[in-house]
Amino acid sequence: MAGWLFVILVWLIAAARNADCSSETMRHITNGFLKALDVCKQELNSTENIVGDLYHYWKQDYELLNRDTGCVILCMSKKLNLVDPSGRLHHGNTQEFALQHGAGEDVASKLVTMLHECEKQFLDVTDDCARTLEIAKCFRTDIRKLNWTPKVDVILTEVLTDI
Repeated sequence: MAGWLFVILVWLIAAARNADCSSETMRHITNGFLKALDVCKQELNSTENIVGDLYHYWKQDYELLNRDTGCVILCMSKKLNLVDPSGRLHHGNTQEFALQHGAGEDVASKLVTMLHECEKQFLDVTDDCARTLEIAKCFRTDIRKLNWTPKVDVILTEVLTDI
């Protein structure tokens, strides 16, 4: 469902420039993500384990198994209007979000296409949170294949700078 959108939110747009995004772009993405994360953590009474999952999201050997992480990702996607009323990827809003955070037209379009393809693979998963988690994992794999995975230490530095 909308889980992959959170991914765009924080880390992917930075990766969309072949992991060569500027600190300013990363700062904007991180700030937007943190605002949505805090609201969703409160709404869902999430534990700090979710923050750990999100921090480790791009680590290749890290397995995302927590359904609650999918719930938080879905919540964040909704808060950012990246899903339509049916709970599916809103292509236009997602494209616009990517463009606003530094992605070029081609990259933004590729991101939307990748997310849509991941979403289609998990339409039969009836639990919204579990489906969102699966989409997020699929999206992470696709980003790795393109070598667009951002460096976790850069993300952490930006987060700590803004706190």
